[in-house]
Amino acid sequence: MVVGALTIGVLAPPAASAATGPDTVQQGLNALVRSDGLPAALASVKDRDGRTRTYTAGVGDLATGAKVPRDGQVRIGSSTKTFTAVVALQLVGEGKLDLDATVDTYLPGVVRGQGIDESRIKVRHLLQHTSGLPEYEHLVNDDIFQHRYFEPRDLLDIAFRQESAFDPGTKWAYSNTNYVVAGLIIQKVTGRPLAEVIDQRVVQRIGLRHTYFPASGDMSIREAHPKGYHRDSAAAPLRDMTEIDPSVAWAAGQMISTNSDLNRFYTALLEGRLLPEAQLAQMRTTVPIGDTGAGYGLGLMSRPLSCGGVYWGHGGDIPGYESRGGVTEDGRAVSVAVTAVPTDGAATRRLESVVDTALCR
Repeated sequence: MVVGALTIGVLAPPAASAATGPDTVQQGLNALVRSDGLPAALASVKDRDGRTRTYTAGVGDLATGAKVPRDGQVRIGSSTKTFTAVVALQLVGEGKLDLDATVDTYLPGVVRGQGIDESRIKVRHLLQHTSGLPEYEHLVNDDIFQHRYFEPRDLLDIAFRQESAFDPGTKWAYSNTNYVVAGLIIQKVTGRPLAEVIDQRVVQRIGLRHTYFPASGDMSIREAHPKGYHRDSAAAPLRDMTEIDPSVAWAAGQMISTNSDLNRFYTALLEGRLLPEAQLAQMRTTVPIGDTGAGYGLGLMSRPLSCGGVYWGHGGDIPGYESRGGVTEDGRAVSVAVTAVPTDGAATRRLESVVDTALCR
């Protein structure tokens, strides 16, 4: 089961008027369907002047051959982390939360386990994946999680069967557990459910009309959407994973959105419409992700572009869907989604190359 990662049909034409020469974004999506065997791919591309093009490739339903809905809703997986981090940093700006306070300041006795010392783990460590808290997602079986509801504390119980991965602040390692704890802190500080807080402070604030945090028990996707599929291995058949209980991801990956809404969200974030300048600067202060050239801030990633500079965003994987994208300093924005998580890293890298192509062309 994957809730977040760093890691054959009719092709629909782009929505915008035809341009001279082949459209490299459309070609990239077509290749993901034809060569990588992904059921569908869809994208939204905004240039620095605000002009937007939407794209689709493949089919939205393998059983019926239905078209891929333009700008359809998808599960965005770990892009949810940016929403969670934005709310946390808003609370920091309001003096209600301290990035350098320890977890036990807000959740005494909640974070525990062999080698885990909650009095040394700071809120900043959670948001930047430098806490050393162990990951839980690999311990949850796909067949179990699809229809099961998890309380956030259930996820922590699973995670804390394992030892701490390293001392807080000494390394970087991606762990969804960090954001489950961060979500609990937000609820403790605000006294309200996380879904409500994200909706009021982010979704409604910037008018994201097709973005929401599914309510408890809601396994469906509200609006037009391509079906999502999953295979356990490269040789295994695809199976429909459109309807799942996303509580297994919660603050780390439960949300649903569209490519255009994600572009709007990340654009608003970089333009300073969601955070004060000081907190946005904190969010964009990164640590290296190995030797990839990418960096991880507080719920926000920077990735190098082949044409120079970087873009800011966050990818997301959850059974049925994988998405990648981000925005540049000059206002370009791209979000791409496919309707199955690739079983090998090469296909994901090709997906990321479509993002790079769209931002650099």
